[in-house]
Amino acid sequence: MDSAAILKVIVEFNETTHGSTDLYKDDFFLKGEDGSTFTPFRYIQKKIEGLDNIGQLIRSGFICDSLDLFEFDRFSKWYEIQFSRKLKRGQAKVMSILAMPDNKSILDAVETVNKCYQVLSEQQILVNGKKLPVQLGEWYAKCVFGLHQKKSTSQRGFDFFLDGKRVEVKVHWGDHSSPKGVKLRKTLVDLSDYCVIVYVAKNFMIREVCFLDSEFIVRKFAGKGHTIFLKDSDIGPYFFSKSEKHSDKVVNSNALMKFSTPKMAMKLVDRFSTE
Repeated sequence: MDSAAILKVIVEFNETTHGSTDLYKDDFFLKGEDGSTFTPFRYIQKKIEGLDNIGQLIRSGFICDSLDLFEFDRFSKWYEIQFSRKLKRGQAKVMSILAMPDNKSILDAVETVNKCYQVLSEQQILVNGKKLPVQLGEWYAKCVFGLHQKKSTSQRGFDFFLDGKRVEVKVHWGDHSSPKGVKLRKTLVDLSDYCVIVYVAKNFMIREVCFLDSEFIVRKFAGKGHTIFLKDSDIGPYFFSKSEKHSDKVVNSNALMKFSTPKMAMKLVDRFSTE
């Protein structure tokens, strides 16, 4: 999918207003390069030959987020000007925004953050940096597998979905796994269809990925308690570096390779091509 052609259509769409159309009813909008303009998916679908569904955009690198989750202020203002009507709260809850991330800028930022973390850690200033790695790892999962992030009805904040199925994303930060394994809450595994574990190295790059069916985890590893520990010795055979199982779930191999450590990328290069 030619992202440049799509961005060009977005520019063309925003050269005039469309208050007399019913495009305001669309549930999916693509964000322009400037971050302040948008275009309904239905309009782009008519202009780009061969564009049949949202999945094609996600596979080409677009990220899909619930509007209600991030509350794009720019979008509501743009919407009102573009369609001569206010955006209703009920409609906003079902809307999603697709955007093409600037992967080069993100990669540069990750490298810069890594250098900053090293300095702050050496000076004993930074003693707990898990929050950033966790959010970054979740973004990696969203990008690689094309997960749809939506605002949660619970107190968790948000949930991830893949083709309508709930995905539990767990991030482990460190160059080595804990002997106890990755800790999962059994209730969250029970509520999900899949579990994705993203192992983020100390330099904030992906060092390993594991994609498992939740039913398999409960059947094989759940005990009587409320916690499940997944040790490398138990799930290692399912790591992406060792197994092709669930490789078909990867929709953005370019992102997987770009944000993996060199060691991880070398293990995946024969299976996943990059553009």
